[in-house]
Amino acid sequence: MLNKPSKGIFFCLNLILLYNLSQAQGVVTTPRPSPASVVTQTIGIATVTVNYSRPAVKGREIWGALVPYGWNKPNPGAAVEGPWRAGANENTVISFSDPVKVEGHEVPAGSYGLFFVINKDNTGEVVLSKDYKSWGAFFYNPAADELRAKIDLRTIPQTEWLTYDFENLTQNSADLVLNWEKKQFPVKIEYATDQLVLANAKQQLKNVQGFTWMGYTSAANYCAQNKVDLDQGLKWADIAVGINSNFQTNTSRSNVLKAMGKQDEADKALNAAIEVANENELNNYGYALIGNKDFKKAIAVLALNTQKHPKSANVWDSLGEAYALSGDKQNAIANFKKSLSLNPPPNVKANSEKYLRQLGAM
Repeated sequence: MLNKPSKGIFFCLNLILLYNLSQAQGVVTTPRPSPASVVTQTIGIATVTVNYSRPAVKGREIWGALVPYGWNKPNPGAAVEGPWRAGANENTVISFSDPVKVEGHEVPAGSYGLFFVINKDNTGEVVLSKDYKSWGAFFYNPAADELRAKIDLRTIPQTEWLTYDFENLTQNSADLVLNWEKKQFPVKIEYATDQLVLANAKQQLKNVQGFTWMGYTSAANYCAQNKVDLDQGLKWADIAVGINSNFQTNTSRSNVLKAMGKQDEADKALNAAIEVANENELNNYGYALIGNKDFKKAIAVLALNTQKHPKSANVWDSLGEAYALSGDKQNAIANFKKSLSLNPPPNVKANSEKYLRQLGAM
């Protein structure tokens, strides 16, 4: 016959049950001493996001004390020595939208636990762990490492709250920096932006963008401007012209051909663009040439615009401006007076009169 459990045992079981119920139901939300934060940076068309908690210095000794030097056990029961969790509370988590290089090492897209090591000589390491859901470094497992790379720390002005930021931003790269107390931990992050843009363009052009000339033109322009995969860029430009032979599509085709070193073909494509250009497109192109100090071409384009649109006061004013900036006072005055004879709108009238006063013709 079994002995009956004592009342004391029942009392203990009830306490455990009540405790578990209270844990399941949770507690009210109150502020954390180290508040959560997130920072995201776009590099090219890719993104980097860091989710972290921000401890404050609060007059404490940080390096070598609160954050020990080197690799160390976060608690006596830890199985292995680990790095610093690079923040507070849960893991600091870094997420990459696309494959990336971190300190020169290839890293697949995804989320990783972000850890650092600091040494007395201001050297350190950055560690990315595939185990990003654990609490801090208490369960760190080196077998889950995706990356370990050496870094050199920098000295900065006092920073009370631990902060992540991005510096030295370019189209292809940025430095992720952790700033705290008087130390900065820099990590170089690089994306192959051209490859990502082209792969993304190919995919987008299989969607709604592929039914319009604008999609192919924007893709071709990227190739021309960045001198990347020009053969593909020319194919896209040809498709755009085939859909709609207008100023933008022919100009884009000209830009690709010019980037390929095919100047004669580029000139032919540009002439095709000029032939179909409307008043505003020719005027804007003329001003672009003025901006490049190519006054001879600018005058030719703007003169063509006056032939196509002889009743527009604005085109005569623009041609007058091109002559004035090129130093041809006589032709400038003639064109500004022609503009004023066509009853121009107030802004055009004001511009013509301003130049005539400057040229001593009013």
